Amino acid sequence: MPEGPVAKKPASPAGDPFAALPDAILQHILSFLPAQPAVRTCVLARRWRRLWEGMPGLRITAANAPEPPCAPDDLVSSGELRDGAPLDSCEFLFDVREDADVPHVNLWIRHVIRCQVRRLKLSITREDDPSGICFHVDNLPLVSRHLRRLELYDTELNDSFLDFSGCPGLEELVIYNGGFERAKRISSKSVKRLSVLDCSFNERRRTLIDVPSLISLQLEDPWDRTPVLGSMPLLVAASVRLGTGSITSLDWCYSSDSGIANGTSKNKSVLLNGLSEAKSLVLIAESRKFILKRDVKCCPIFTKLKTLLINDYWCVPPDFRELACLLEHSPVLEKLTIQIFSKGPEHKVEINGSYSPMEGSAAISENLRIIEVKCEVVDEGVLKVLDFLQTLNIGYLTMSICLALYISAFCDHICK
Repeated sequence: MPEGPVAKKPASPAGDPFAALPDAILQHILSFLPAQPAVRTCVLARRWRRLWEGMPGLRITAANAPEPPCAPDDLVSSGELRDGAPLDSCEFLFDVREDADVPHVNLWIRHVIRCQVRRLKLSITREDDPSGICFHVDNLPLVSRHLRRLELYDTELNDSFLDFSGCPGLEELVIYNGGFERAKRISSKSVKRLSVLDCSFNERRRTLIDVPSLISLQLEDPWDRTPVLGSMPLLVAASVRLGTGSITSLDWCYSSDSGIANGTSKNKSVLLNGLSEAKSLVLIAESRKFILKRDVKCCPIFTKLKTLLINDYWCVPPDFRELACLLEHSPVLEKLTIQIFSKGPEHKVEINGSYSPMEGSAAISENLRIIEVKCEVVDEGVLKVLDFLQTLNIGYLTMSICLALYISAFCDHICK
C-alpha cells in the first residue's frame, strides 16, 4: 500500500540554527557566558531581545566588569525586568582597584541577593591595594530565604556578614583565603557543609565557629590563632589539617598561648570537643602545632567515631601518649589509618594489621578490625610505631606483611 505523506518538521528561520530550541535551553546556555556578552545577544533577533533576562545564572568576570563600576541596575536586570525570575547562580570574578569602587560592588552583591539567588560566589580581589588583597564586604548581615550555597574567596569578613541567621536556607559555606581579623564568630543554624581553607584569623582571640547543624567540616591551614569549634551534635565527617602548608601560626610550640577568648582557656578544648560526635575524622598536623596535643589533655569521648586517619604528629615516642589517648577515647572505632611520611605526600609502603580483642587492651575498641600504616620508607620511626601497636596486640599479622613489603622494596632498590 502506498504510504501517506511524511510529516515534515517546521523549517527553522534562515540564519537561526537555534530556532528549534526552547527558551529555557537557550537561557541555560547563555548563563555560561559572561554577563555583558550574554546581554548583547538581544540584538540577534526579535526572539532574543529579552531572552537574557530569564538566564538562571549570571557571571560577572574581569572581562566584562564595568570600568569604573556602575550602578547595580546598569549591571544586572532589576526584579521587574526579569519578571520576578530568580537567579539560580551568580559569580563575581574580578579585581577592584579603587577604594571608591568597593561600595558599588557591595551594592551589586545586595542587588543579586534581592534577585533571590540560590548559589553565590564572590572572588573579588584587591591586587593593586598595598594594604592587602582582600575585598572588604560591608558591615551588614545577609538576608535571604533563597540562598543555599555561598562561596567567599579573598574576602575580609566581619561579624555582621558572618551572622547567617537571616539566611535560614543556607546549607553550604566555603571560605578560602578569608580574613577573620575583625570577626569573633561564624554563626549559622542551617549550614550543613562548611569549608574554611587557608584563612587568617585574629592574633589575640580565637574566632568561634558556631554551626550546630553541621554534618561535614573541612578546616585547613588557619593562620594565627586556630578557631574554636562549637558543639556539632550532627557531625558525620570532618577533616582538620593544621600547618601542612607551612603557614605562620601563633599556635606553634614556641609561641605563648595568651589571648584565648570566646570561653576557652588552657583547660578547655579548642577543636576536639567540637569534633567529638563525628563518625569519620581526619586529624593531620605539623609537628610544631601544639593545639591538638593540648586538647588531648582534656580529650572527649568519641562515642560515634568509626574511621580515624592521623599522621605522625600523634606518634611521639617513647610513650606515644597522644595516640594511646585517641584510641582509649574511641570506644567504637573500626578503622585506624596512620600516615607516616619521610618526605612527600605519596606513600610507597602500606602495612595492614589486625587487632585481637580477646588478647588486646581493654581500653581499645573491640570493633577495631582494620589498621593501616602508610609510609614512604620503613625507617626507625615506623618501626617504633609498629612496636607500640604490638603492645596493644595490634600488628601480629602486620609485622609479617611489613617484612615482606620491606624486603620487596629493598630488592627493587638493589635492582635499579
